Amino acid sequence: MTKLILLALDKSPTLALLSRAFHAVGYKTVIAHNKAGVEKVMQESHPALLLLGSSLQKKKSTELIEALLKQYPTLPIVFLATENSPELTRKALRSGVSAYLEPPLKTDEIVDAVQSSLKRARRIGDWMRQEIKGTTASLEKRISEMEVLLAIGRDVTGTLDLDGVLKNVVEAAVNLTHAEEGSLLLLDEKSDELYMRASHNFEDGFARSFRLPVNDTLAGQVLETGEALILSKEALHKIQTAYLVQSLIYVPLKIGERVIGVLGVDNRQHRLPFTERDVLLISILADYAAVAIENARLYQASENERSKFEAVLSNMNDALLILDEQGIVQLVNDTMCNALAVEARDLLNKTIPEVISQRDFLALLELDDDKKTQYNEINTEDQRVFRAQYTNIQKVGAVITMQDISHLKELNHLKDNFVHTVSHDLRSPLTAVLGYAELLERVGPVNKQQKEFIRRIHTSVEDITELINDLLDLGKIEAGFDIHRETLQLESILRYALSNIEIQSKNRNQILDIDIAPNLPPICGNAVRLRQMFDNLIGNAIKYTPEGKRVSVELHLEGTQIIFKVSDQGHGIPQDDQPHIFEKFYRASNISSSAPGTGLGLSIVKTIVENHNGRIWVESKVGEGSTFFVVLPSKKTHK
Repeated sequence: MTKLILLALDKSPTLALLSRAFHAVGYKTVIAHNKAGVEKVMQESHPALLLLGSSLQKKKSTELIEALLKQYPTLPIVFLATENSPELTRKALRSGVSAYLEPPLKTDEIVDAVQSSLKRARRIGDWMRQEIKGTTASLEKRISEMEVLLAIGRDVTGTLDLDGVLKNVVEAAVNLTHAEEGSLLLLDEKSDELYMRASHNFEDGFARSFRLPVNDTLAGQVLETGEALILSKEALHKIQTAYLVQSLIYVPLKIGERVIGVLGVDNRQHRLPFTERDVLLISILADYAAVAIENARLYQASENERSKFEAVLSNMNDALLILDEQGIVQLVNDTMCNALAVEARDLLNKTIPEVISQRDFLALLELDDDKKTQYNEINTEDQRVFRAQYTNIQKVGAVITMQDISHLKELNHLKDNFVHTVSHDLRSPLTAVLGYAELLERVGPVNKQQKEFIRRIHTSVEDITELINDLLDLGKIEAGFDIHRETLQLESILRYALSNIEIQSKNRNQILDIDIAPNLPPICGNAVRLRQMFDNLIGNAIKYTPEGKRVSVELHLEGTQIIFKVSDQGHGIPQDDQPHIFEKFYRASNISSSAPGTGLGLSIVKTIVENHNGRIWVESKVGEGSTFFVVLPSKKTHK
């Protein structure tokens, strides 16, 4: 291929002479007389050499040289000076020209300078191509190594097959280092020995039976120090490796700061030494292996815990259902599925209304948050009764639990029937006892002591009669016999109840504060039972408030609900007793056993309130007193 030379000179007879001379020795020439012409030829023709005159259009040629070499760093430039100037020579040589010629200029000298510059450029080109080839090969090798490491990384994160991952790690270690053999040794903490967990190019029998003590061995040294070891010596090392090797690398497998094993490669036949690059590659693979081992351990631990959890979940008597924050079912046990008559596979990853049509269960989801946390009863189609609770859990969702209380309901029903029957049957003989006691004084004279005995009979019969009446009242209310409802003004019923009770407060020198808001909306209810509720609550407040203390009664409207509040300054109710005071026959632990009462009053009150779609609760501090709250819906909100 003919070389193209760019002649960047001013017009002169010498230019034509040079052109003919170059053609004579086999070069083609192209001429440019200014900087723009030079740049155009360089872009279009890519000449092999530039012959540049120092006085090109009286421009600074050295600046053009520097600009061209920045863009074409391998371009050989022969500089033709038109005068002998040491300063110009220094500038030209510093700018990077291949040859510098001074007057008097001779054609042969110019041709020789061009040819030597081209040869030098060719040698530089050959060297650069060789360097590029070597660099390319090195880069290709690095890319190949990275591809292997990436493949191992994908295995570690994408599969739980620990045997396969570790086998691939050892094989990659052997291939990347061009070793003969590879092994992955793990520590057996019971025997304090290393065993071969994975290997490449070892016989199967040898690998399965291989055991290496930690003490006085190279692998043990790496295990104890946590530092990599590279061995490339003439001497054979059998004692410290359990087999003869010419060269070897051992690197630690670390989980955090704990060393759990060693990854190694070795050459038994060839004496090719390993490099620090090999140590780096093996160390990366060792990290992958450690991650894979730890992932497998964590997965197994997670699976074990999951199995335990599933076993507990499946065998627990309580029904359990877990929702995420979007209300989608994430977990449900067999007991819940059995209670709701659904299959777990139909319920998982769906919302409850999509699958379940059980009315009481759906009503639980629609309750206000404060009511969801209370215990709610759910009646199933197979006549079972469950006590359900809905609990919100932050950043998780919610948990619904249910307990089968059918047997408790049945026992409670039998107990109520028994108590009602016994109470009803006791009234007649008690009436007879009371009647005969009254007749004793009529049939003949009685002494003082006998009169006292008769009085005690009267008192005891009245107490028992009060208890029986309370039991019968409670039975009627719970059985729903008092279904009569009418529109009532609650303040009228309260004032009537107060008119009968105020005398008790005056007899005890108590201060009775009454605050009844005017123009309260009506409610729908049973007047007899509501008056019974007021009598019980206000009567208790007066009974348990010491003489001279204050009892407060308040009735007002909040939104669409009527709030009744009665406060006393009595002994208060201990914290442990407060959850139980509305239970039948329960009395607070700080109430004297001699104090009158059946333990049924608050249970009757609670039943009356709930039958009117209301709520009741107490707030109390020992030594300060108690406040009972009753919330009843007004008629426009009553359903």
